[in-house]
Amino acid sequence: MLKSKTFVKKTRSGGIMKIVREHYLRDDIWCGSEFCTECKQDESVLQKDACIESNLCVFPHYLLPDTNVVLSQIDILEDPLIKNVIILQTVLQEVRHRSAPIYKRLKDILHDKEKHFYTFTNEHHRETYIEREPGESANDRNDRAIRVSTKWYSDHLKNARTEEGLRIVLLTNDRENKDKSEEAGLLTYRCEEYIKSLIANPELVDRLALTNDDKNDITSSKVLFPEHLPLSRIQSGIKSGTFLQGTFRASRDNYLEATVFVHGEGDESTEVLIQGLQNLNRAVHQDLVAVEMLPQNQWVGPSSVVLQDEGPKDDDVTGDDEEEKALKGAVVGAGPRKPTARVVGIIKRNWRPFCGMLFLSQIKEATRHLFTPADRRIPRIRIETRQASTLAGQRIMVAIDGWPKHSRYPNGHFVRSLGCAGDKETETEVLLLEHDVPHQDFSQAVLSFLPKMPWSITEEDMAVREDLRHLTVCSVDPPGCTDIDDALHCRDLPNGNQEVGVHIADVSHFIRPGNALDQEAASRGTTVYLTGRRIDMVPELLSSNLCSLRCNVERLAFSCIWEINEKAEIIKTRFAKSVINSKASLTYAEAQMRIDDTSMNDDITKSLRGLNRLAKILKRQRIEKGALTLSSPEVRFHIDSETHDPIDLQTKELKDTNSMVEEFMLLANISVAQKIYEEFSECALLRKHPAPPPSNYDILNKAAKSKNLVIHTDSAKALADSLDAARVDNFPYFNTLLRILATRCMMQAVYFCSGMDSDFHHYGLASPIYTHFTSPIRRYSDIIVHRLLAVAIGADSTYPDLMDKHKQSALCNNLNYRHKMAQYAQRASVAFHTQLFFKSRGIMNEEGFILFVRKNAIIILIPKFGLEGTVFFENKNKPSPKLVFNDEIPGVSVAPSEPNEPEAKKAKLDH
Repeated sequence: MLKSKTFVKKTRSGGIMKIVREHYLRDDIWCGSEFCTECKQDESVLQKDACIESNLCVFPHYLLPDTNVVLSQIDILEDPLIKNVIILQTVLQEVRHRSAPIYKRLKDILHDKEKHFYTFTNEHHRETYIEREPGESANDRNDRAIRVSTKWYSDHLKNARTEEGLRIVLLTNDRENKDKSEEAGLLTYRCEEYIKSLIANPELVDRLALTNDDKNDITSSKVLFPEHLPLSRIQSGIKSGTFLQGTFRASRDNYLEATVFVHGEGDESTEVLIQGLQNLNRAVHQDLVAVEMLPQNQWVGPSSVVLQDEGPKDDDVTGDDEEEKALKGAVVGAGPRKPTARVVGIIKRNWRPFCGMLFLSQIKEATRHLFTPADRRIPRIRIETRQASTLAGQRIMVAIDGWPKHSRYPNGHFVRSLGCAGDKETETEVLLLEHDVPHQDFSQAVLSFLPKMPWSITEEDMAVREDLRHLTVCSVDPPGCTDIDDALHCRDLPNGNQEVGVHIADVSHFIRPGNALDQEAASRGTTVYLTGRRIDMVPELLSSNLCSLRCNVERLAFSCIWEINEKAEIIKTRFAKSVINSKASLTYAEAQMRIDDTSMNDDITKSLRGLNRLAKILKRQRIEKGALTLSSPEVRFHIDSETHDPIDLQTKELKDTNSMVEEFMLLANISVAQKIYEEFSECALLRKHPAPPPSNYDILNKAAKSKNLVIHTDSAKALADSLDAARVDNFPYFNTLLRILATRCMMQAVYFCSGMDSDFHHYGLASPIYTHFTSPIRRYSDIIVHRLLAVAIGADSTYPDLMDKHKQSALCNNLNYRHKMAQYAQRASVAFHTQLFFKSRGIMNEEGFILFVRKNAIIILIPKFGLEGTVFFENKNKPSPKLVFNDEIPGVSVAPSEPNEPEAKKAKLDH
């Protein structure tokens, strides 16, 4: 059966185009029930034994939720208790349109055979498809379609009912939809009343998200925040320039302060300051908001106070007098004034489930409690739970349901418990969830695209590759490294020059475009290195075996080979798919020992010495061009092999061999960048590092000024030269401190598509063009670069997405996000293991340096452990010392809430 609509549309050229839309309807779509005797049956989904113990429904029944129930109660639907659920095509399409994260979670449920969720394609079923009536809104039409499908299911399964009677239960939180459903004789309940009727799992009530009706029950009648403007008014205001839109970023150090990055044309963006609870107006970190600029006489400077929300002193929703004062005024900063604004509306919420701990109410038998998120930028969340005593001391997940204008805090609901606070497994799970690191096991669909074992190199492989197995290739990596993705060789040529090769694992040979393995790697974006744990981007068979360039085994590689003269000048460059056989897998220390031991003169050692000599020249040349050598304290843990607890902690010591490997990785990345851009000017995947704006250097200039030094920041070379000259007698560590501060001034390096940008420069490396080629086991960017390079040299064929600059740009956005989150997760892992290390050691005396001064605290760095922390002057139990705060002294400026240290690859630099 076919329904069709015909309409005309004007084209840009002024012509008329006739468009026919056809909608096919069928009468053989199966209902999915084991009971059914009428439909053509495929594999059963909805069970005969379909009875969840309920005080409301004491008979077998299937649940049919409407769109709003799916959107608001996805945590309930994910619970193992909820089974035999019909998801209509209408609902699935609406959810997909309104929330990508919830749509993904719903699809995961639908794929879980244990859950018995069935998708019914009502929009293509002859008896359930309905047309939209004149004057009917799309939402009302969809509600009617849900009611029609519920009625059809109820009638369709009448003959298949058991003695108890099989029923269809429509779940809706929409009052109008419920009334109309009941008028039509449908069995309908609000989600809350159905869940509260369940007998098997009373704790499931805690996972109920509050509906609009519920939200008013637990809030005061007193208005605490301005009303959010409707979206229509926000859009017209943005169009007219009255309002600006941008991403809301809450401060880690002051809960009364935030910044909004206002999106401009191209890469242009403006940062505006928001201060005070009323001006923040219920925005949450990463929300897309509309702001109104305040008059210039109301502009203020960033706060110089470290201020954390300690919660209300009692359980009143609005808090006490101190909070009332906080609502009326912000902690005004003393620094240079910045453009200041207030939030007038929310364009898009960016909420997710948050990890943290319960802050128990002091009132006996209370069910309302405050939840404190692990991320200080997220406000406390008020939830209702009947299992508070059980959840005390545990890490839990909570979701925000809404933030009424009458409530000091947003309202939310309990999602699940993660385990005891302080437990290594629990805390690792928390930091992975908080930083959105995909860490689930690889699915069978992904694993199905791995090569079959035993695997070996075939004649077909050899036919298109250069045989380099005779070369003295070796790898140099940190201790314990199993994902070895790069190896090197150096040998003398008859003409007096030297041949140097960088050989990179040919991961793109095993991961072909578009399959499930490729899609999973693209989604993960990067391998994440935590302390004592690695979360792979690709399955272990590839990362630690077939793609790892281990010694004494043949491996497929992608080689970049140069002819280089005595002055380290490149005479010739070539690229080739190859086969290698590494002769040694060395640590940095082992390679350094070989270079330094004059009694060793074997081929491997000669190769290393040649590489080391050339690397020193290359590094000197880079620094002369203005490349930066910055510093960030990195620590290394020694882990107990049985308990996996940290037993020793020390800062990482970098050797010449670290620098040796780095120089040739940089050279390979630059050479490949030039080649792929030369061949594909519109779709090359490149990496850039923007120059920081002058204001970023304020903290560095103030610190230098404290010792009567001047730092020139008008170019990377001027900065590098100034840092080299910035020495203080009897204070050798001061130069290192300046370099640490300089890293805080840097912008973040990002991936981009060459056809979507014009500025390619890498500020930190002083290079006009750069990319990532050398780590395809752990970075998806490098796999794309390998594919581009393979096409450029005729070693592989192209595919549409590779040549689509818009898709490449969208991929870069995901890679930048995943890379940033991986960095933060790695830092959080180091911080947690540092806490574990000190936990059993009591008081220790170590040298520390003040990095920043605040009005009520100092931020200190302990170099030995790379540890940075805040020390408050004020103490609740002791009188405050008499202090005078002078905002002109060095180190007052607010440190970036998201530091931009250079990115690290294990022990190798990753620029």
